[in-house]
Amino acid sequence: MHIEIPETTLEFSTRTWPQIEPHMCELAERPLTAENLEEWLADWSHLLSSLEETVARLQVAASVDTSDAEAEARLNTFREEVYTPALAADQRIKQHLLDSDLVPPPGFEIPMRYMRAEADLYCEENLSLASEEQNLINAYNKILGAQTAEWEGENVTLYQLETRLEDPDRTTRERAWRLRVQRQLGDREAISALWTRLVTLRHQMARNAGFEDYRAFRWQQMHRFDYTPEDCLRFHHAIETEATPAAGHIYGRYRRDLGMASLRPWDLEVDPLNRPPLRPFSDVEELESKTAAIFHHVDPQLGRYFDVMRQERLLDLGNRKNKAPHGWCMTYPLARKAFIFMNAIGWQRDVTMLLHEAGHAFHAFEMANLPYHQQLDVPREFLEVASMAMELLAAPYLAAGPGAFYSEEDAARARIKHLEDCMIVSWPYVAAMDAFEHWVYTNPRAATDAATGGAKWAETWRRFMPGVDWSGLDDELMIGWQAIPHFFCWPLSGIEYAIAQLGAVQVWRNALDGQADAVTRYRRALSLGCTVPLSQLYEAAGARLAFDAETLGQAVSLMARTIADLSDSPS
Repeated sequence: MHIEIPETTLEFSTRTWPQIEPHMCELAERPLTAENLEEWLADWSHLLSSLEETVARLQVAASVDTSDAEAEARLNTFREEVYTPALAADQRIKQHLLDSDLVPPPGFEIPMRYMRAEADLYCEENLSLASEEQNLINAYNKILGAQTAEWEGENVTLYQLETRLEDPDRTTRERAWRLRVQRQLGDREAISALWTRLVTLRHQMARNAGFEDYRAFRWQQMHRFDYTPEDCLRFHHAIETEATPAAGHIYGRYRRDLGMASLRPWDLEVDPLNRPPLRPFSDVEELESKTAAIFHHVDPQLGRYFDVMRQERLLDLGNRKNKAPHGWCMTYPLARKAFIFMNAIGWQRDVTMLLHEAGHAFHAFEMANLPYHQQLDVPREFLEVASMAMELLAAPYLAAGPGAFYSEEDAARARIKHLEDCMIVSWPYVAAMDAFEHWVYTNPRAATDAATGGAKWAETWRRFMPGVDWSGLDDELMIGWQAIPHFFCWPLSGIEYAIAQLGAVQVWRNALDGQADAVTRYRRALSLGCTVPLSQLYEAAGARLAFDAETLGQAVSLMARTIADLSDSPS
């Protein structure tokens, strides 16, 4: 029996729970046999894709304009009245499949493993808590989306204010930095209150599901079967011994080139050789067109994917007031496409972010031939390989021909900045994030106290991020974690970026020996979706899942050599 589900999310979004529930009940009750299993999986897959894409599109609508009360209400209503009860009903469907003892079709083994883990994790009391958690996350985004400041008579977003940190005049940089942080301090109590509720709620979710702490709960929730918390702690140590000294070397060179006795937080974005800031584009259309050209250089098919996104308006890249912060890529599982959301303001960081998010979008396109929704649930540790590898694979084309972003000289400068700040320095940064969260979720009572949590963040930051002088800025340092959305929106996910970055560098290393073959292996790995274990996804891409100091040290050395080659000076 084939169930009739609306073909478009626009139609689906108007359905109420009483209209959708019968479809889910039918799936949970339909007798399963070897003969009808694939049809049943196809029906279930279509229903899940419709649900997930509807939520994704409503989330996009609420994010592009946080002042749109109707969009926010539509999102919250659908999530609370349809999506949340659908999660409970979906658990019955999963259990129906697990109870059948049928052999799943090829490529469905990993999704089945995830289902077994989720069945063990499932707790009906947590459904309403999950909805409350999302409301708290939305409240956090709303606070950050409304943060603006007065700069030279103009009301600007904090993103726009960040461009002043590239100003050669140190007084201007410091004034902009302090203005931004003062505005963030103004929301300190509101964000601390949200944080207390979030940590308490997450701890309760863990206890409801029978776990001692949220870290253990989250580990299973994120399907981390290929590594343990202890592996993360080992990786922290590898980063501290290999990447932190390299980051310190970079900051030391910045300080010497700037001719300063100490490097302050407002000195990190300015060019140390006093060159004018890189301004790769003047408007969003230019950003899109130049990035499209890069993707066609990397691989013609990837270029065509990006062309589709432009044609179908699956990009919202410009910064404006009342837009949710930061940038991300939202997959549309029914369409097997994606939407990229950004806050571009005209600097190199925007180019890097678009390359990164496009890697995620390409992942959605490459998985289009997978038959089942459940096969799209790729571990983030590999999702981020898709995005970070794209940054590196695309970098040689920043100055490729007429109409490119840069001259050869400026492209080298941009690549050096990327390798130093976005890659080498990011390992200690992410390690600080992850170490902080390991402490938070194994010490929830202490973590809900703003003063204790702030002190722990400052201690952890200094462990992994030496070389910057924070003297006299204790309050500013202690609230630094509040502006990091991953803590609020995607708990304990930061380390996935550090793990994936090591995989991405290995893909890039292969490309140095042969770009076409490396891109072919990269695309092949993306197309596998969630049909093989994490370690095999890395192998398909030509990399190895690793946490050791030796592998990390090799990656850091490759980047240091490349920086030396690009700068034509000793590292």
